[in-house]
Amino acid sequence: MNNEPLNLNIMGRDFCITCPDEEREEILLAAAYLDKKIQEIKAEGKIVDSDRIALIAALQIAHELLMLRNGTGFDIDEFRRRIVSLRKKVDEVLTDKES
Repeated sequence: MNNEPLNLNIMGRDFCITCPDEEREEILLAAAYLDKKIQEIKAEGKIVDSDRIALIAALQIAHELLMLRNGTGFDIDEFRRRIVSLRKKVDEVLTDKES
């Protein structure tokens, strides 16, 4: 377990968590993906309540996961491309914060 906290920003709010070293990168990617989903829902403008936005984002992500597990309606290559894209964005953010 890493003693340094992992700082996340989701919905414009800062969260500080601890997690095993080997999970840090995946947690950062998960937080970035969740925040992206939240921003997409906010941009639609149909839902304004923060709790509802977070719940809808979580439902969409859970649905994607179930589709992936069942092997239906989800392109694994597209999923990999999205992971690579998110990883690059996280790296860019982390690099900018270090500067």
